[in-house]
Amino acid sequence: MNAKDLVALSYLTTEEIYEILEMARNFKLEHRAGVKHDVLAGKTLAMIFQKPSLRTRVSFENGMYQLGGNAIYLGPDDIKLGKRETTEDIAIVLSGYVDGIMARVFEHQTILDLAKYADVPVINALCDRYHPCQILGDLLTIMEKKRQLAGLTLTFVGDGNNVAHSLINGCAKVGMNFRIACPKGYEPNEDVVQAALAIGGSVEIMHDPKEAAMGADVLYTDVWASMGQEAQAEQKKHAFASFTVDEDLLRLADSEALVMHCLPAHYDEEITYAASRSKGSAIFDQAENRMHAQKAVMALLMS
Repeated sequence: MNAKDLVALSYLTTEEIYEILEMARNFKLEHRAGVKHDVLAGKTLAMIFQKPSLRTRVSFENGMYQLGGNAIYLGPDDIKLGKRETTEDIAIVLSGYVDGIMARVFEHQTILDLAKYADVPVINALCDRYHPCQILGDLLTIMEKKRQLAGLTLTFVGDGNNVAHSLINGCAKVGMNFRIACPKGYEPNEDVVQAALAIGGSVEIMHDPKEAAMGADVLYTDVWASMGQEAQAEQKKHAFASFTVDEDLLRLADSEALVMHCLPAHYDEEITYAASRSKGSAIFDQAENRMHAQKAVMALLMS
């Protein structure tokens, strides 16, 4: 893997994505077989959190432990990124202490600044524009369940948000067809769509969830209002009222379709509880696979 950082999946080659997925698959199988690793022995990851998270903290922290390394949690009040101290100074200081920086932040520019000024690898654990680690875990899950990626159709029902953007990036790189069903005015960023189309990706923007779900191999959804968008929650709840992934929508997809959600879920909003527990649900496989995909990213960038 030639990349220094993981900023977005669009920065990686198709070969690099498959290298991550193959390593992640092996890490998962070996972990279940009780195989111990020391590939990151003596290495330390700084974990910067502007936004709290169950899955991100536990998966990165335990992932470092499983690879023989150490992780330091830096919460929202620990360093006050960009407020008490500039992002540039924090990146330079941390580069002298640790071997990698993971950041879960509000603004994409913060990730770019960390990557620019840090001498150690920077991993984007979430920002307002992208969520690459989530989608690597998702691609691993789809590959496990479907035995392939290229040629499959993934339908995302929801807002054109950071998850949608990284799904567009990832699907374009591995040859999956991407559809999004969203209300008018909530489409993904046009530059993200155009970049995917420019490399031969298939991106369809639809406004009817039933049309978008027809024959899909994967039905994917996410919360309508992300953390930090609380002021828009009621407005979005109204706009997305007919965009719930439920059992009726599942019946329009392929009979073996996967149901996916990056969690946390707001049941009876973007997805019903019954749909989340349907036979095709891979929601909790996704959650587990985040850790193994991130282990692969850390091993490739930090070892």
